[in-house]
Amino acid sequence: MTNRKILVLTRTDVRHFLTLQECIDAVERAFHLYGQGKIPPPGVLGMRSGDGGFHVKSGILPLTRNYFAAKVNSNFPQNRVRFGLPTIQGVTVLCNADNGEPLALMDSMEITRLRTAAATAVAAKHLARQDSRVATVCGCGEQGRVQLNALARVLSIQQVFAFDVDDVRAREFANQLSPTLGVAIEVIQDLGCAVDSDVWISCTTSQHPFLRREHIRPGAFVAAVGADNPEKQEIHPELMASAKIVADSIEQCAKIGDLHHALESGLLALSDVYGELGEVVAKHKPGRISRDETIVFDSTGIALEDVAAAALVYEKARQAGFGGALELAA
Repeated sequence: MTNRKILVLTRTDVRHFLTLQECIDAVERAFHLYGQGKIPPPGVLGMRSGDGGFHVKSGILPLTRNYFAAKVNSNFPQNRVRFGLPTIQGVTVLCNADNGEPLALMDSMEITRLRTAAATAVAAKHLARQDSRVATVCGCGEQGRVQLNALARVLSIQQVFAFDVDDVRAREFANQLSPTLGVAIEVIQDLGCAVDSDVWISCTTSQHPFLRREHIRPGAFVAAVGADNPEKQEIHPELMASAKIVADSIEQCAKIGDLHHALESGLLALSDVYGELGEVVAKHKPGRISRDETIVFDSTGIALEDVAAAALVYEKARQAGFGGALELAA
């Protein structure tokens, strides 16, 4: 009998071993591989539970070795108010994809937080106008913060509008990030005040569309991040139908993203979707082809992002001689 040691990493450990820039680079590589057709499509399974739910996302990625990861996340929007718990909680299991050996078990919250923002940064790098200077962030919680930080790494943002149903949270967002990023951040209660925005990021738990066609000027880039189950919706179908849509995964977005609602509305057909981000990153399809085209990136969060981030954390932890481990008898 042999003993196999699985590396166990807490959220603090993950934070120590994974920077935002490293995550952006790793996620971009993953999309490039996916766009080249070198890896199988990632999988997702979702299940509702009360006023929240669970999802399992899994994928395989060829890096220094072939890695498999499965992330089990819960999402309960009322957790903070009712139980004092985070909205999102979960774990990621990382395995050797060649022989099935479990390699690591790690908290998924930090990985989810960073890789979601990293995907937006990669999409903005390839799809937004490179002279974009004004951004609006809808949803000023923890994800909104890291989204803006990631965006600032690929675009020279100079002005930001902050929008949230909780005005206090929006003001905290502005007070904390304005001096950190060196940008002017204005709290708004009406999205009509932000019509000059070049970039929009929506990262809320909304179940009703609030971002409409009249809010967006021609040439803007919209990262639709919040909708990751069939009940969530941020982008009005009319805006989706008027824009060039790039999905992280067309199949997944058609089931759980804002694309899902646009298809159900009848205003859009699946054949109207331009393509996937991986195809753009791998240069199989051009990204932005004119200054005036409005582009929506439907981001439901695909497992390849999690595999890329988890593998990076694991390799850095092993290189550092990190010792926290769980032994499994085999």
